[in-house]
Amino acid sequence: MEMTKSSHGRIDAGGLRGRLDSGDRLQLVDVRSRGEYDAGHLPGSINVPLDQIELRMDDLSERCEVVLVCQTGGRAAMSRDLIGAGKPRVLVLEGGLDAWSAADCITVQSQSARWPLERQVRLVAGLLILLGTILALTVASGWIFVALGVGAGLTFAGLTGICGMSSLFALLPWNRPRKPQVQCGDGSS
Repeated sequence: MEMTKSSHGRIDAGGLRGRLDSGDRLQLVDVRSRGEYDAGHLPGSINVPLDQIELRMDDLSERCEVVLVCQTGGRAAMSRDLIGAGKPRVLVLEGGLDAWSAADCITVQSQSARWPLERQVRLVAGLLILLGTILALTVASGWIFVALGVGAGLTFAGLTGICGMSSLFALLPWNRPRKPQVQCGDGSS
């Protein structure tokens, strides 16, 4: 069967859909964050975020081609570069999930569309630092400890990969995954 891909290890949405419809064995790997993945992904894909790809090389199949997917194709290409020659049978979905959806292909959603957890943390941390600094300058100098505490927490998260704020935010009702539901590219369920 003819593959729709370029010499750079890419495949377009139509080519991928055709190969999946014909029963070709492909491993679909979504390299976006967990929140982005939960908001909508290709059926049957697994989530291996870009920042974990080098650590999870053993999750990539040796028996079939791997297709890397992200929102527009950029992070998937970066993941392909990180994987390197270690896994030569790796393709990047050109245009990513945006191109897949534009081709009216099916996506699976496991939670309501929401801001990714990382973006929520950045917003709240930034607001707390800004508020602590403003209050320290205008009300009482003790407010600076709010900014210092958040800065220390972000530094700890950067060094260890453990973010207390994101752990707390994950417990909020709008951040809990729902049961998966299938959605067609045309918006019908």
